[in-house]
Amino acid sequence: MAVPFADLQLQYQNIKSEIDAAMAGVIRDNAFIRGPYVDAFERDFARAASVKHCVSCANGTDALYLAMAALKVKLGDEVITTAHSWISTSAMITHAGASARFCDTDGTTFTIDPAAIEAAITPRTVGIIPVHLYGQPADMDAIMAIASRHGLWVIEDCAQAHLAHYKGKMVGTFGSAATYSFYPGKNLGAMGDAGAVVTNDDVLAKRMTMLARHGGLVKHQHQIEGINSRLDGMQAAILSAKLPHLADWTKGRQEAAAIYDAALKQVEDIDVPQVAAGRQHVYHLYTIKHVRRDALAKHLNAKGIQTAINYPTALPLLPAYSRFEHTAEQFPHACADQANILSLPMFAEITPAQQDEVIRAIRAF
Repeated sequence: MAVPFADLQLQYQNIKSEIDAAMAGVIRDNAFIRGPYVDAFERDFARAASVKHCVSCANGTDALYLAMAALKVKLGDEVITTAHSWISTSAMITHAGASARFCDTDGTTFTIDPAAIEAAITPRTVGIIPVHLYGQPADMDAIMAIASRHGLWVIEDCAQAHLAHYKGKMVGTFGSAATYSFYPGKNLGAMGDAGAVVTNDDVLAKRMTMLARHGGLVKHQHQIEGINSRLDGMQAAILSAKLPHLADWTKGRQEAAAIYDAALKQVEDIDVPQVAAGRQHVYHLYTIKHVRRDALAKHLNAKGIQTAINYPTALPLLPAYSRFEHTAEQFPHACADQANILSLPMFAEITPAQQDEVIRAIRAF
């Protein structure tokens, strides 16, 4: 049995009538840019994310830029973030005008190590961007305490953590703002690029909205210089159709993770995801560790089981950051993980039979 890494076609077929009706409505109303479908999604997602404001934008990368630009990051500033993430997190620090200061992960949860944050702070530090990687929240109590002591803002990167909770509180509600990606493969995914920034700060929300819309809230009235980063009406309508299903899809991912956990915990040399106390993991990715990762991946792929490596190189060691002359010894956990991590098939609709195929193949290896 072939097992896909994700099955977006199956998700679509399960709610086809709702998606098709949403798209037909946008076409009927010619509501392609901004308009009622975008407004409705912003209201609905703000409610789902337990915040006052949702500022939609073109993608999750732009969301990070908008948040930092609204916080008035400038040349010479430093922003602390994790060594283990997708490059959007760090690249937008640079594009906003600051320098990225990378920190190692904690060695257990793949999330940023608060002790490393404390050690990385300099007089130029203005903020921290923790990433709730793979769907598990970072240690927000420790991070917010550090930010408070040093007068720093916090932007939560929630691109992989829709509806995740830390000690009963929704991620994205701790810092000044939080960013989301609705890339098609995400737990809540569009059928194209889409993103959003959320916040409880009225002033920040207004500034992010202006920045995303050419610097104004009314056409031709440009209060500041902004960019063009709009969520289009079609993607907004699709996201609104999917949003009511997100809680059930999240439960499906968590149940699938429990099946993997029970079956793989006793397999030699397999480390299943470790969930820290007080953190609710939403399993955008189910990522194991194995000392012979490449051989295991080849074995699974040969059996038609799709896998992925998220991510194969720690951010500080990418050619894009060669100017910093970082070494692997500076980020021992993040760099060690790069050789061992492997993401297994994970989606809300995955069946026990598909998971059994994956589990048997791993045991055979």
